[in-house]
Amino acid sequence: MITIIHKTSGKVLFTGEEDIKRAVYLAVRQKVDLHGADLTGANLSGADLHGAALGEADLRGAHLGEADLHGADLTGANLIRADLHGADMVYANLSGAYLRGANLSGAYLRGADIRSVDLRGADLSDADLSDADLTGANLSGADLSGADLSDARRT
Repeated sequence: MITIIHKTSGKVLFTGEEDIKRAVYLAVRQKVDLHGADLTGANLSGADLHGAALGEADLRGAHLGEADLHGADLTGANLIRADLHGADMVYANLSGAYLRGANLSGAYLRGADIRSVDLRGADLSDADLSDADLTGANLSGADLSGADLSDARRT
């Protein structure tokens, strides 16, 4: 049995299933608000988290490669050194998130809200950032080789 708790209050947000990937999937499908969830280092590779409410969640070092985060709310989430290679984050809200050193190679971020995101040292090679809002994002040392930045906003 897996218990997902809030990172600071310790409040139980969801209990169920035998593995973290299935538990998070069911929580998302049941529209459980996982705001502030402690998912540090969780293996959620390939998980269907379409539209997930993960604002301010702690996902440091989490494995989210090829995950479906289309339209997810990751506002203020801690994704430092997370693996998000090939993840679908089209129209996701990442404003104020921490993605320092994250692997976003080949990720789909078309139309995503990436305002004021810390992307220092992140790997964004071959990522689709078309029509994304990068206003105030810190891209120092980020690898943008082959990235699609067409119609992206950055002021």
